[in-house]
Amino acid sequence: MTDTMAWDTYARRKPGGRREKNAKGETTWFNWTQYPDHGPGVEVLGDRAAACVLELGCGTGGNLAHVATLGHRAVGVDVSPVQLNAARERWGDLPGLELHQRGALDFMSETAERFDAVYSVFGAIWFTDPGQMLPAIRRVMKPGGVLAFSQRPPVEGCYGCQASYINQADDPNPLVVKRWDYTPDMWTALLKEHGFRHPLVREMAPAEGWKTGTLLARALASGG
Repeated sequence: MTDTMAWDTYARRKPGGRREKNAKGETTWFNWTQYPDHGPGVEVLGDRAAACVLELGCGTGGNLAHVATLGHRAVGVDVSPVQLNAARERWGDLPGLELHQRGALDFMSETAERFDAVYSVFGAIWFTDPGQMLPAIRRVMKPGGVLAFSQRPPVEGCYGCQASYINQADDPNPLVVKRWDYTPDMWTALLKEHGFRHPLVREMAPAEGWKTGTLLARALASGG
């Protein structure tokens, strides 16, 4: 309940939404970083045709919508009804798009579906203990499937569980959610420990004029 309130509050603090077009004039696109029109795109998830893809913490659905337009089955999970209402309003008519208001761990414990790719962009993987999240993801992935996620790099020396504060408009006491910060080497070790192979975790340079990069991780589910 606390996380739902926190992410609803976050959504209300940042009204509006996705631009109608990106710099290339595309009406849907995929962005891993906190900067518009920067970094790699959906190719990070691989090139399987008609794949079944799961986004953990899909927010207002922009990235997921792009996945759906490519002909994939695109399943999104988010705890915030405010975020999902915005996603449904803009993208609800897209074939292949499916949205669930659930916690990521709850959804994965209940689904019988298996996915070719699972991803998170500044989403649930950042805000859930990897000791719980990574085994849950592995259980819902097809052998050889792609796991990918992005988040802010850690502050030097501040690793493991950290606090993120979300300010409320009329309340001086912020809401608090937990996040998990690790270096690329730490994430690499965690991914291997939980059954993922060929992990590649790196910090991408920021967009021009900015100082903070983006941590991007990619690995394959074992067995394929």
